[in-house]
Formats: sequence, structure tokens, C-alpha cells
Amino acid sequence: MIAALAHTSTMLLRILTLCAMMITPVGALAWSNAGGLGITKQGAGLVLFVTLQRQSMS
Repeated sequence: MIAALAHTSTMLLRILTLCAMMITPVGALAWSNAGGLGITKQGAGLVLFVTLQRQSMS
């Protein structure tokens, strides 16, 4: 009984370690890309945004 429990816990630890090693890079990439606040507006997008804002105010 104790040998089966030890074997099961060892396998569970190996599975969790493997999952952590596979998920960690994806999580780190998501964390690094999550720093931006909203959509950046440049060029024509900025002109369109300002024009729509002005029209909504009048």
C-alpha cells in the first residue's frame, strides 16, 4: 500500500514538473506583453480617433 502511494506521488510530481516547464514560458510571454495600456494610435489611426472624438463632442 505504501509503495503504491509512493509510486503515485512520484508520478504526480513528475507530471506537475513537466507541465510547469511547458507552461512557464507561455506565461512569461503573456506577462511581458500585458504591460501595454490599450491600443496605441499612430498615423491615420490617430487622425481617425481625434476626428471621431471631435464629432462626438459637437
